[in-house]
Amino acid sequence: MYDVAIIGAGAVGCAIARELSRFKVNACVIERDEDVCCGTSKANSAIVHAGFDATPGSLKAKLNVEGSKMMEAMSKELDFPYLRNGSIVVRTSDQDPDVLRGLLDKGNKNGVEGLRIIDRDELLEMEPNIADDVVEALYAPTGAIICPFNMTIAYAENAYTNGVDFLLNTEVTDIKKADGCYEISVTKQRKTTDTIQTKAIINAAGVYADAINNMVSSHKLHITARKGEYMLMDKSAGVHVSHTIFQLPGKMGKGVLVTPTVHGNLLVGPTATDVSNKEAVNTTADGLDTVSQKAPCSVKNIPFRQVITSFAGLRAHEDGNDFVIGEAEDCEYFFNAAGIESPGLSSAPAIGVMLARMAADRLGLSANPDFNGKRKGIVKPDTLPIEERNALIKQNPAYGNIICRCEMITEGEIIDAIKRPLGARSLDAVKRRTRAGMGRCQSGFCSPRTMEILKREVPMSMYDITKCGGNSTFIVGQNKEIWEV
Repeated sequence: MYDVAIIGAGAVGCAIARELSRFKVNACVIERDEDVCCGTSKANSAIVHAGFDATPGSLKAKLNVEGSKMMEAMSKELDFPYLRNGSIVVRTSDQDPDVLRGLLDKGNKNGVEGLRIIDRDELLEMEPNIADDVVEALYAPTGAIICPFNMTIAYAENAYTNGVDFLLNTEVTDIKKADGCYEISVTKQRKTTDTIQTKAIINAAGVYADAINNMVSSHKLHITARKGEYMLMDKSAGVHVSHTIFQLPGKMGKGVLVTPTVHGNLLVGPTATDVSNKEAVNTTADGLDTVSQKAPCSVKNIPFRQVITSFAGLRAHEDGNDFVIGEAEDCEYFFNAAGIESPGLSSAPAIGVMLARMAADRLGLSANPDFNGKRKGIVKPDTLPIEERNALIKQNPAYGNIICRCEMITEGEIIDAIKRPLGARSLDAVKRRTRAGMGRCQSGFCSPRTMEILKREVPMSMYDITKCGGNSTFIVGQNKEIWEV
């Protein structure tokens, strides 16, 4: 019997779990995939929005600004990359200036600090590659960029070390009310069935949050999966812009942006297309063409020949066009964190605090005196001064063995990713923790070596190693007989 079961191990679910671990609680996180950060949280713009776009008075506006203000301190406490690079919304000569000033007004009402309109001359000093047709822009100095993988994993690891259970490869199939609790039917490893009992549920299931809510509540939700397609460029293109550059937003979102990443790449996207299939994370020719055609409206000379990969993510758009957060009216101890689309990543720290406190108050939980809010990430030798790096390699030679040449990731880092709390068990899980495979060759060189390390360190059979869990195995047999010498 758990006190609280959180459904979904994305950025929001893991943030809630970490904040809930501040209390004396028996809690778990239920996640259908093989790792945390496998849904929307792994495929987005990696932006900490300043908060000028959301409607004043909405939960999106309130939690975006609160989360943005919390993010830098959280990045230091939990050791994940964060860079306050500022964001810019550009207006071209054919667009209505009142729309840009409307964003300024909304931002001021939302409490965003430092917003101002800048002219083309000042904009060119900040961004020399701005498009020729841009005449002015809204500048938000509090905008930032982060690594969404590292953030989500950091929250999860800290929650785990503070006593929260993580039930991975566990899919919720039904929820029923029982005497004094909820009974959650689950399928484990896509094979065996089981039942989990809990006093309270927090629904953070992303694009499936409506399905989870509708299992127990008569107040039905409807979430549309909104696909966004992106192009990621090599680090040689990473200095093309230094700020996050937005176009004027429309009904479907904030348009196609151009931004550096915290790791030095250049990211362009997303599109915004509503899809019926909540598993449709494939890229399309039309979608990528749209990105390449629209991005030059704000930034010129984008080096599209430097694209090293493309990807798509799904945003959870709820019909009410706002976050759905709080206890369901007709279901005691059932809390929703639904419709968490953009600016969901920016809002995650604030959503975590809000829902953890709601659940703690309803259950009468007391503070956890043993809570430790600090977490240290994986040591990265490539970032250390040469003396410290040499000392580290002398202490552990694995940190001198380069496995991923594109990103300069060592064997020691991959071993750490496997051995640490909620350790990696697939190539993508290693990639999200270390960046092994995220470089120019897109894992063409390092995959076999990473698989050998997984086989040795977990340990596990080569036949069981997957790209991303489920049926995504690599090895199907042997093409040579193995001789014992």
